[in-house]
Amino acid sequence: MSDSATRKTTERKRGSGVQFVYDVLRDEILDLALAPGSPIDEIQLAKRLSMSRTPIREALVRLAGDGLVTTLPNRSTVVANIDFLNLHTFFDAITLMYRVTTRLAALHYQPEDLVTIRARQAEFAKAVEDQDALAMIATNREFHAAIAVAARNPYYESLFLRLLDEGRRLLRLYYSSFNDRLPQRYVIEHEDMIAAIEARDVETADTLASEHADQIVAQIRNMIARDHRQQIAL
Repeated sequence: MSDSATRKTTERKRGSGVQFVYDVLRDEILDLALAPGSPIDEIQLAKRLSMSRTPIREALVRLAGDGLVTTLPNRSTVVANIDFLNLHTFFDAITLMYRVTTRLAALHYQPEDLVTIRARQAEFAKAVEDQDALAMIATNREFHAAIAVAARNPYYESLFLRLLDEGRRLLRLYYSSFNDRLPQRYVIEHEDMIAAIEARDVETADTLASEHADQIVAQIRNMIARDHRQQIAL
């Protein structure tokens, strides 16, 4: 049993079986412990988690809705693949949403929005300090989601949340490239965006959001393209 499954077993009775299975599988998929394209065996999973197959099937439906698993025509389930061939379209879209939501937040935020944004930033900074990659992924999403709320455009907010959710495994690669020791300067990038939003400095907010997206995209691209071949004498 994985560490996340072991840790959550003691907490299972507090919530539904479906939520328990969903949480375990989501964490294992996001942490890449379950590789993209790998099959999910309901029988083995039921044994591993000491669960019946009914909550497992319901959890898989939820995960499919999140885009994390795929149900095949033969009704078997696999971990969703990462579409590396079309990453450029994803990067284009998410960079635009970083920019649009941050600049609109600078225009439209209310005082209570800043309270929420700062609270989410404190949670992110704590996750970085703890070197907890899954917590970094979750708190980073909530930080940018709070900015999207402050932008006061539900269409942009909906699209951005979809992109943030689809990109969670890519973000896991991003943190892995730093061995989960994210440099403090990237935490400060969030602080700088907050300051620009508070000052209602739209152009600076836009520039900072664009640079923030650029460095994430560049780091992920570099990691994917890294040459791991070994020179073996024959």
